[in-house]
Amino acid sequence: MIKDIGDACYFLGLEITRCNDGLYVSQTKYTMDIIRDTGLCQSRPASTPLPQGLRVHSISDDPLPNPNSYRRLVGHLLYLGFTRPDISHSVQQLSQFLTHPCESHWQAALHVVRYLKSCPSKGLLFPSQSSLTLTAYCDADWATCPDSRRSLTGFCIFLGPALISWKTKKQCTVSRSTAEAEYRSLAATVCELRWISYILTDLGMSTSLPIDLFCDNKAALHILANPVFHERTKHIEMDCHLVRDAYKEGFIAPSFVRSSLQLADLFTKVLPISAFTSLLSKLGLFAIEPGPTCGGDVENLNTTTANEIVT
Repeated sequence: MIKDIGDACYFLGLEITRCNDGLYVSQTKYTMDIIRDTGLCQSRPASTPLPQGLRVHSISDDPLPNPNSYRRLVGHLLYLGFTRPDISHSVQQLSQFLTHPCESHWQAALHVVRYLKSCPSKGLLFPSQSSLTLTAYCDADWATCPDSRRSLTGFCIFLGPALISWKTKKQCTVSRSTAEAEYRSLAATVCELRWISYILTDLGMSTSLPIDLFCDNKAALHILANPVFHERTKHIEMDCHLVRDAYKEGFIAPSFVRSSLQLADLFTKVLPISAFTSLLSKLGLFAIEPGPTCGGDVENLNTTTANEIVT
């Protein structure tokens, strides 16, 4: 027997608020619980998830005497990532050291919590009036891992102005050039776009093609458009075929974007405060304040949408 108990307001740590503007999803209470658990309620907030210039290593100093505390905190941050894309890169970096965490890793994790203290109520808004146009940004940070020299893939995908998918992930193999790392990021983004388009089709919604896919590496875009495989692309031929076939059939429309407008930079690098704040304002994160209607009023932190960024 199924019983209708009304609209969901709180489910597994997700706070769901319905307003005239749309559906707002956050994890404010869950965030405050993390801050209390780490004893940082009285600490000074941080402006960015990780300090600028920080490079985390597998073994950098003394191991933690109680690694379970670190694993518990990183697990909480991973779950918080459902509504906080701004910590995706930092949590990916920290999650690499669950087996043998060191004191420096613990301090970096606490820095993420101090950043959350500065903005605990941020979440994602899914507008009630929105187009079904997909837009994607992809980026790579070449040889960023100091231990394996593998690159990072990062992408974010918008449905209209709403951010619906994002990822930060270390690539499976070592890339021999920036172009190769960027091309592997293109391939991962195309796979995600395929999956999202299949879901929209199953829901009876048609996707406008081609999908705008923005990359800030001209060499990768030249490889995509070049129909001839040669020695420099032989080792990534599978990814070349995947992306190029999507391009030839009109599924994607790859374009170059300046680094200052590359939203996926936020998912691959530790950025300076000014660059981080600028990109974050374009990502579509919102904060909610208590109000008399529907549990709160959504306060728009920045009205710039993905479509405005493209133009």
